[in-house]
Amino acid sequence: MKLAVTYDNGDVFPHFGRTEAFKVYEIREGNILSSEVVSAGGVGHEALAGLLAQHGIDLLICGGMGQGAQKALADAGIVVISGASGDADEAVRSFLRGELTSAGVNCDHHGHHEHAEDGGEEPACGQGCRQEGGCGSEGGCAGCSGCGPQIVITGKNAGKICVVHYRGTFNDGTQFDSSYERGKPLEFICGAGMMIPGFDKAVVDMEPGEIRDVHLMPEDAYGEADPEVIFTVPIREIPGAEGLSVGERVYLTSSRGQPLPVLVAAKDDENITFDANHEMAGKELNFRIELVEIR
Repeated sequence: MKLAVTYDNGDVFPHFGRTEAFKVYEIREGNILSSEVVSAGGVGHEALAGLLAQHGIDLLICGGMGQGAQKALADAGIVVISGASGDADEAVRSFLRGELTSAGVNCDHHGHHEHAEDGGEEPACGQGCRQEGGCGSEGGCAGCSGCGPQIVITGKNAGKICVVHYRGTFNDGTQFDSSYERGKPLEFICGAGMMIPGFDKAVVDMEPGEIRDVHLMPEDAYGEADPEVIFTVPIREIPGAEGLSVGERVYLTSSRGQPLPVLVAAKDDENITFDANHEMAGKELNFRIELVEIR
């Protein structure tokens, strides 16, 4: 799988149509194998879609995205996740963990703003699987009302870019994630739905320099496991399914064209069962959060 991110000096560039570069990642079995920065060539969104297609890109992560750009990318067969910000590598890791969702069309230079509707993702099994592996001045996407993400909580840090270090552990003390080990803090817009609810709630009233320990029940983390998103389909309906193994994590394509991470839960000679629950569903999580900076 090949994935591209609109790129500027280590971060997700905020507007697809004006990006000067993409960072391209080769993904295999949920891991980043390699990455490189390629020039966008200073062309418009239709040409950018063609450029990405020439590079064999399957999925794009970006900040602002207009309707024309999204159509051009869809015509090129490229899945889009818009609304991302902060460190580009961390955005890719968030996608691979199943934590990144798309804001849909979130930038329209003509003043009418459209946003993706909420709702569950229905898997389109017949479309196959992939191995896991405005708008300010002159078209910019920073600072215009109606163009940013919807803020869903209240507090002094809501809607602000928060820069945090964190360490996540299970109740037995096993560490599952740490920004300290990656050597770079995480940036996100507090209250915009970019983080799990309990994480947002913990940060929304913190002060820079403060360190806070929080214990999150499943409802404030990744939710309880839902048996309704475990489904069985005939192997013949999914190209490549015959080569999958139980316990493997792969991506199906949802009915909206978005990648849907699933676990191969069971398989026999004729059928395969997928579990679309997040791998952290039903788990209690602990975080030590250090608020480094507010922007």
